[in-house]
Amino acid sequence: MQFAKRLEPLRSNVFAEMDNAKAKARAAGHQVIDLSLGSSDQPTPKQALEAIGASLSDTTTHGYMLFHATKEFREVAARWYEQKYGVAVNPETEVLQLIGSQEGTAHLPLAVLNPGDFALLMDPGYPSHAGGVYLASGQIYTMPLRAENGFLPVFGDIPAAVLAQARMMVLSYPHNPTSAMAPLSFFEEAVAFCQRHDLVLVHDFPYCDLVFSGAVPSVLQADRDKTVSIEFFTMSKSYNMGGFRIGFAIGNAELIRALRNVKAAIDFNQYRGILNGAIAALTGPQDCVTATVETYRRRRDTFVGALNRIGWSVPLPQATMYVWAKLPSPWEQDSIGFCIKMVEATGVAASPGAGFGKAGEGYVRFALVHEPPVLEAAVAKIGTFLRSTNSIPAEPEAVSAGI
Repeated sequence: MQFAKRLEPLRSNVFAEMDNAKAKARAAGHQVIDLSLGSSDQPTPKQALEAIGASLSDTTTHGYMLFHATKEFREVAARWYEQKYGVAVNPETEVLQLIGSQEGTAHLPLAVLNPGDFALLMDPGYPSHAGGVYLASGQIYTMPLRAENGFLPVFGDIPAAVLAQARMMVLSYPHNPTSAMAPLSFFEEAVAFCQRHDLVLVHDFPYCDLVFSGAVPSVLQADRDKTVSIEFFTMSKSYNMGGFRIGFAIGNAELIRALRNVKAAIDFNQYRGILNGAIAALTGPQDCVTATVETYRRRRDTFVGALNRIGWSVPLPQATMYVWAKLPSPWEQDSIGFCIKMVEATGVAASPGAGFGKAGEGYVRFALVHEPPVLEAAVAKIGTFLRSTNSIPAEPEAVSAGI
C-alpha cells in the first residue's frame, strides 16, 4: 500500500524510541520515574469538574456543537484575555474554540501555506509545529535558538531567498523546551519583521501563567490592531485540563475565519459540557492557577538544587514546568543515547534535546511532574548513572562538603 509523501517526515519519532526504552526498563524490574512528558499531575479545578458533571444529565448538551453554539465560551475567553492583557477582543470574529491549542498550530498551516511555501520554526521547538507544516506540504526553515542569545531567534540570519517563499513564523514564549522567556520588545521586533515580509505571526502560548517571577507579554500587546498575529491558548497547563482537550485562538479576524474553515471540514467542536467546565475555570476563583505555579516552583527548586549538589550545574528556569539541562561529557552530542541508557539503567526517563530539533542536541529536558521526594529520588539515580559513565566526579565537591 502506498501512502502520501507528506507522511515521510512524520515517521521518525524520537519519543517513540523513548517509549520503547521505558518499556524495557519496566521489563527489567525498574520502577520508572517518568520526567519525559509534560502532562500535568495536578488536579483540575473543582468548579470545572462540577460544571462538567452537571452537564452530563442535561440532554441539551448532547448534540453537535457548531460555531454559533460556542458563543458563550468565546465571550468568556475574550473577557478573560481583555482583563489579563488589556487588548480589546471581538468574540464573534477574533476568537475560535479549539480542541487543544495543538489543533490550532497543526491545522493553521493548511489555511496559510501552499505546497512549497516556507514556515519559519523555532529550533528547538515543539514537534507538532513541524507536523502541521509537513501535512500542509510546506517547507521548514529552522531558526536556531542559542543560549548566548537567550534562546531567541535572530531574524537577521534568515536568508532573503527563504523569506521570499515564506508565509508564516511560529514563536512560543515561555518556551518549551528551553523554558526561555521573551520581553515585549522582542515581540515588537517580531511583529515589525512579519509586517515587513508579509508573514503570518503565530504565537503558541500554553505557558502564559507558569511563570515564577514577573509577567510575560502576549504577542497581541505588540500587535494591538491584530494586523498579522494569532495566538493559541490552552486549558491544559494553567488549569490542568490536558485530557479534556480544550483551548482557543485569539487574533486577526481573517486568520480566525480561515482556521474556522479548516475546522468545519474536520470536526464539530468539543462536547458542550467540557466548554461549560472551561467557562467555570476561566470565570471562577483563580487561586487554582496560583497553587499550580507554586507547586512547580517548589519542584523546580528541589530538582535544580539536587542536580547542582550531584555536580550537574543547571540554571534555574524562570518559567514553564521544565528544566533544560546542558549535557555533560561524554554525552554532549548524544542526547538520545543518554536518555535511552539512563532510563534502561535507572528507570529515570527524560526527553532528549535532539527530539525537539537539531539545535536541541546537547541538552535534555526534564518535566517536573512529580512531587519533591520523587524528584530527589530521581536525581539520586541520575547521579549514580553519571558517576558510572564518568560524566561527573565520583565525589562531587558539593556532596563531600555536605551541602
